[in-house]
Amino acid sequence: MTKNPGTAYPCRNVTADEVAHYNEHGWVKLERFIHPELLETLLKLARERMGEDGDSTIGIAQPYFTVGYSNGLAHPQISGLIKQIGQSAKLLMNRRGGEGVRYFADFFAPKLPARKPSKNAGNGPTGFHQDFITFAVDRSGGMTFWIPLEAYGPEAGTMSFISGSHRCGVLGNYRNYPKGDALDTYPELRDLPMSEPIKYELGDITVHSHLTVHGAGLNLMDKPRWAYLVLTQPEDAVWNGAPPEAFDTTGMKPYHPFDSERFPILA
Repeated sequence: MTKNPGTAYPCRNVTADEVAHYNEHGWVKLERFIHPELLETLLKLARERMGEDGDSTIGIAQPYFTVGYSNGLAHPQISGLIKQIGQSAKLLMNRRGGEGVRYFADFFAPKLPARKPSKNAGNGPTGFHQDFITFAVDRSGGMTFWIPLEAYGPEAGTMSFISGSHRCGVLGNYRNYPKGDALDTYPELRDLPMSEPIKYELGDITVHSHLTVHGAGLNLMDKPRWAYLVLTQPEDAVWNGAPPEAFDTTGMKPYHPFDSERFPILA
């Protein structure tokens, strides 16, 4: 890392090669992106919010993971990370007009051990799906920075990505695949390259487009697979009026700009 992420710079910048990989494949692994000391802070906060077992949820309930909103913009160290992520998101989005990036959400997402019972689900496999349709925005360009809080490999249920699937258009809601998941409903996706489940060393993260099809197996460890997610959208994206899973629409109007107090521009 060329900058000290433990102080003013909580993560490094993306490189030109990483931007090219993201635009070609719809996802990218960023090695040694975040300083381990900040990951320790995030993991401590996650356990304080959700318990050591992670079996607590606020918001959506589904088999992939449990959810704990972190309100990271109000936390001195985490807000610095989110703002720096915005700089990388703008580079990855690669809009020629120079449009900015807006904060959309941040939350903890532990995948619970499959061999243990759960009060709130979150301990199943992650069926292959896109994220886009659940966010009720009018345009693509959004992305998720998926940040594991410990070193994990495939036994933890880490993600695989369908490279190039971000060019396939919108493929429906993950709740509406009667044949299984996106790979079963759209078998042509199987003709595209699939990454191996990602192995993350401490500090590594992945970023994926909200149009990229991805999925994960079971968490076969005896502890949660802790992750922290930061979601961004293009600055000019607006709510399309559909019921979203990701945010409260109180006081919002369809096709009007997002409130910059709740959804600030990061870069």
